Amino acid sequence: MSEHTEVIAATDCSFIPKSGKQTYGLDWFYNGSASRTEKGLEISVISVIDVVAHQGYTLSVQQTPPIPPGEQKKGKGKGKGKGKGKGKGKGRQTICREDIERAREHLKHLPERSPSSQSVLQTTPSEPLEVPEITRSDYYLKQLQDTQPHFPTRLKYLAADGFYSKFKFVSGVLALNLHMMGKLRLDANMRYLYTGPQKTKGARRKYDGKVDLTDLTRFTLVETLQPHRKLYTAVVWHVSLKCKIRLALLVNTDNPAKPGFFLLFPTDIDLDAQKILKYYHSRFQIEFIFRDAKQFTGRCDAQTRDSKKLDFHFNASLTALNLAKYEHQLQHPLTDPEQPSVPFSMTSYKRVALNDHLLERFISKLDLDPTLIKSHPNFESLRSYGIIAA
Repeated sequence: MSEHTEVIAATDCSFIPKSGKQTYGLDWFYNGSASRTEKGLEISVISVIDVVAHQGYTLSVQQTPPIPPGEQKKGKGKGKGKGKGKGKGKGRQTICREDIERAREHLKHLPERSPSSQSVLQTTPSEPLEVPEITRSDYYLKQLQDTQPHFPTRLKYLAADGFYSKFKFVSGVLALNLHMMGKLRLDANMRYLYTGPQKTKGARRKYDGKVDLTDLTRFTLVETLQPHRKLYTAVVWHVSLKCKIRLALLVNTDNPAKPGFFLLFPTDIDLDAQKILKYYHSRFQIEFIFRDAKQFTGRCDAQTRDSKKLDFHFNASLTALNLAKYEHQLQHPLTDPEQPSVPFSMTSYKRVALNDHLLERFISKLDLDPTLIKSHPNFESLRSYGIIAA
């Protein structure tokens, strides 16, 4: 990765199916492939994205711990899952054997109370202690806080999908001197900023009406990307995030009666809309990391149940993918930023490694001169036989 290329950070979670009952971290998580919550494992990944070369490198991977039994009803992981309760009543909850076992394990680790303390508690009423609610966003923020010192010094933006566009996560990113970039719901509560004259007395007016995506007269047209796709921008106040944001609104008018909207934002209001679209498009490289790790480096093939062994497996899987990309980068250096880089394909990388192994076997078994064979003009064509054409 060049020292002068544009880089951003990206974070996302990946679901890992897992059977059994004793594996560490087994809980209900959102599975994007099935569009529902399922029981399994989840890893949270933070990667550095090379915007120019369109390449992502994993910087941190951690397994998401399970939610304590007392918090099960408050959420089932990333997404909009409703949990696993089968009751149809609003107040009905289903308690499974796993919840009971977790509660028993939790009670074993509680300190024992002495008889004197029990008598005091029985005779002296006291108010219940308020235990702060720990959500999975807290775990993701802790991972980001531990990883942030290892970011490149020029990195300023963290891109994530719509799940992370919440006040707790966004404020945590801003506290780390980073800017959040994400996706918003189309019904997000936003206000236009008032820029007119103020009254001489009283409180200053801050807002000038609610943002309505059906009325684009107050948005600025940036460019027409395609005949029926236009990019608009505006600086507004987001009520839930409690901060100013710059909107990048992509409008699709293929069907004029029902236009489509795609709403992006960064907390950096000085960032132009073209770069917002470019950076968020680069965020998708983290999805390719999940795909290649699943198909080629055994991300989902761990049969262990121990937390440390699982952590080693996930890190080894994604590190192997990083090493493959690094070797590809050494073989195809990006000398001119204006020229497109050679795209990385794990399928082609695996094919070249197999061809190299096969050619070495031929040279060894047939007692051929390796210098003569490898210096032949057609040797590279044999190594690249069967790869995906760029």
